[in-house]
Amino acid sequence: MLCGTCVAPGQFELTPKPLPVAAPDAHVLVDIAAVGICGTDYHIYQGKHPFLEYPRVIGHECSGRVVQAAAGFGAGQLVVINPYISCGTCRACLRGKPNCCTNIAVLGVHTDGGMCARIAVPAQNLYPAVGLTEVQAAMVEFLAIGAHAVARADLTTADRVLITGAGPIGLGTALFARLSGAQVHLLDMSPTRLEMAQRKFGFDNLHLVGDPVLTGDLQDGFDVVFDATGNAKAIEAGFDLLAHGSRYVLVSVVKDDIRFNDADFHKRETQIIGSRNALKADFDRVMTAMREGQIDSAALCSETIALSELPARFGRLAEDRETLIKAIVTPLK
Repeated sequence: MLCGTCVAPGQFELTPKPLPVAAPDAHVLVDIAAVGICGTDYHIYQGKHPFLEYPRVIGHECSGRVVQAAAGFGAGQLVVINPYISCGTCRACLRGKPNCCTNIAVLGVHTDGGMCARIAVPAQNLYPAVGLTEVQAAMVEFLAIGAHAVARADLTTADRVLITGAGPIGLGTALFARLSGAQVHLLDMSPTRLEMAQRKFGFDNLHLVGDPVLTGDLQDGFDVVFDATGNAKAIEAGFDLLAHGSRYVLVSVVKDDIRFNDADFHKRETQIIGSRNALKADFDRVMTAMREGQIDSAALCSETIALSELPARFGRLAEDRETLIKAIVTPLK
C-alpha cells in the first residue's frame, strides 16, 4: 500500500509499506475510509513538531471500516479511531485519564498513522460511528479536542466565554461552548477567519486582535478564556482578559515558557487548566451532537482530496490556511 509520509521537513511523499494482513493481540484491522489533516500534520511538514522522528506516516484524524469481525466489531462496520494509544498501567491511566498517559503514543506522531489503506488499532481505541458518514467520522477527533476543553472548564449558562484563535480547534471549542449555553466570543488576528465564523456558524461576538476588547459590558473581563492560538505571546496576553474568579483553559501547546504577573493572577483567583487530547466521553459527545444535527459538519469540511493528489498540494495547504477549516483525504485502496 502507498502511505502519506513526511520523509523530512518540507518533503511529503507516497511511500510503499506492506498491507497488514493480521492484527497483533487485542488489535483490530481497519481499512481507512477518510483522514483529516490538522495543524499537527502541517507542523510536521514544516519541521516544527518537537517530538517527531522522520520519516513518519502522518494522519491521526481517521475513520475506517473493520476488515474482519473481531472484538465485538462486525466486518465492514464504520468506526472512529481514537489515535491516543495509552499504556493502561501508569498513574494517569489508572485514574481514568488515558488522554494524558505517561507513555502515550499518538498515531501519526510517535508512531505511523492512518494516511494509508489499512492500519491495526487496539480494539479499545475504536468507537462505532453509528449514524455518521465516513467524512463525518473523520472529523470527530478534532472536534473532541474542543469538547474536552469545554468539559474541563465546567461551563455554565452564566459564563461569558472568549476563545482566542478561530482556527479548527478554536471553532470546535466555540461550538461546544455555545452548546453548553454560555455566551461565546471569538478573538482572532484574521478578519477572514472571523467573517467565516460568522457566516458559516453564526457567531456574532467577534473581536479582531488589536481592537479594544474589554469595553462596555465586557469591561470586567471573561469568566472563561480558552486559548487555541498556539502562540506564547497570545497566551500571555490572554491573562489580561480574565475576570475575577475566572478560568483560563490552555488548549493549544507551545514550546516556550509562559510568563504572567503573579499579583494579577492571585487577585483574580484565576484557575489555569491544561486540556490535552480527549476522552471516550468527548468522542461520544461529538458523535451525539453530529447525529442530532447540533454540529454542521458540512460547514466544517472545506474540501476532500485524494491521497494521490496530496504530494503536489501539501505545501500550499500548509502555507495558506486562512480560509481552510478541515481538508479530508481519501486514501488509495
